[in-house]
Order: sequence, then C-alpha cells, then structure tokens
Amino acid sequence: SGPPPPSDPDAGVFAGRAIARRFTSPDGLIVLVGKSAGDNDDLSLRLAAPQDFWLHVASESGSHVVVRNPDRLPRLPRETLRFAASLAAAHSKARRGGKVAVHLARAGDVRKPRGLPAGKVEIRDYETVFASPWKADDGPSAD
Repeated sequence: SGPPPPSDPDAGVFAGRAIARRFTSPDGLIVLVGKSAGDNDDLSLRLAAPQDFWLHVASESGSHVVVRNPDRLPRLPRETLRFAASLAAAHSKARRGGKVAVHLARAGDVRKPRGLPAGKVEIRDYETVFASPWKADDGPSAD
C-alpha cells in the first residue's frame, strides 16, 4: 500500500489530513487550532513536538491550540501568548463570553489516559492565563 501519507506539523497536516487551522502570531510563530475532537487528539498527541506550547480553555470544550516552538523558547512571547489564548477562547464553548481562563502547557505534558473520549486529555504541568475570544477584526488572520 506504500508509505503512509506525510505529516507536516507546520501546516497542521497529520497523515495527509488537514487537522488544524493555521494562523501566524504577531511574533511570526505558527499557531495551529484543532478542527474536531479527534483532530485535537492527533494535533496534541501525535503532531505537536514535546517543546511546542499547548493551550485549551479551562473547564469547557473547545479546540486544542498548539504554538510551534522549533527554537525551544523557554516561554511564549507576550503577544503570541495573548493571540493563541484568544484563539483557544474563540474556538470553544466560551466564545460568547468575556475573559476566560485558558490552560497553557507544553505539548510534552499532555497525556491521553486510556478510556477518555476523543478530545479529552490530561495535562501534567500547566499555568492559567486569561484571554478574551479572538475576533477576525482583531488583527492577524488565518493563513
């Protein structure tokens, strides 16, 4: 049957399927937003590198957001953090509200215990930031 279809983490492509919307942060970093619960699993657990940053709205269902980190930055630049957190808020059940809590972790700290439904994960080590949902007129757009 030949080799498996290629994955391209920077394009949000896993095994030949586009599983994420791709954005560019104000600092030029690639931000990927999962399209479905199953895509969230592939994005967070298979496509993301351990040093990539991972964001998700706290206690609501929503897209997993991965910020690619090829330069192994110790922390996200402030504008990129604000942008990625606001994307996580916008692509969640909390998108109609004001500021919402968003968990920030490393993709390497995201785990999937057996038996959890699609899109549900556990994070080992995280911090909480607050963001308002991103709107298309807020600046940088989807690529």
